[in-house]
Amino acid sequence: MTGGRTRAMATTLDMISVVVASRREVDWAAVQPESASILKLCRRPISVAELAAHMDIPMTVVKVLLSDLVGKGFVLARAPLPAAENPQLNVLQAVLDGIRRL
Repeated sequence: MTGGRTRAMATTLDMISVVVASRREVDWAAVQPESASILKLCRRPISVAELAAHMDIPMTVVKVLLSDLVGKGFVLARAPLPAAENPQLNVLQAVLDGIRRL
């Protein structure tokens, strides 16, 4: 499936990255069966974790296959949104003080 590769090439995909098939024309005869399955599942946006679960393939393998598809322009990937910064202690204290006054 991956030709012995264990890491995705250029794309940094997280398990919660969202992927979707592009509208680029695909030569289905030249695509591996696993990659074809990914492309069919990616007709609607889906996370990498969901793909791995639907296909019953380890996530690392799915990431490598997705990386190849992204590189060929068949799949578009969006990195997960960064986690919000933790609120500052003084803001939390002000909220707590306000609640206590109620």
